[in-house]
Amino acid sequence: MRYLYIFATLFFTIYGQLILKWRIGKLSFGLPETGIIDKFFALIRLIFDPFIFSGFISAFVASLFWMAAMTKFEITEAYPFMSLAPAIVFILGVWLLNETFTIGKVVGLVLIIVGTIVTVKY
Repeated sequence: MRYLYIFATLFFTIYGQLILKWRIGKLSFGLPETGIIDKFFALIRLIFDPFIFSGFISAFVASLFWMAAMTKFEITEAYPFMSLAPAIVFILGVWLLNETFTIGKVVGLVLIIVGTIVTVKY
């Protein structure tokens, strides 16, 4: 049961990152090149987009689950699991967002996973 806190933290962290990247990429208005006032209002529109807002809420929920995890684990035991987030984001980014897939990224992914296993087990 205690691992549920860590996996929920990972889930909500990853969801937030993916939804922000997806939605900002989809919105056509983006941030204008010039004019601080225009940039400010474009940023406000981005922040209050329902999907982007859900990404912010997701980050908050992830922090609540992380606080719960801290009541059940030593930080040195729990934190290595957070290193799985970049690996999962890589896989989902390639699959869902058509991000680039390179051998270097795969090698990095494998090193992250091996490092996590070594850190947690030994």
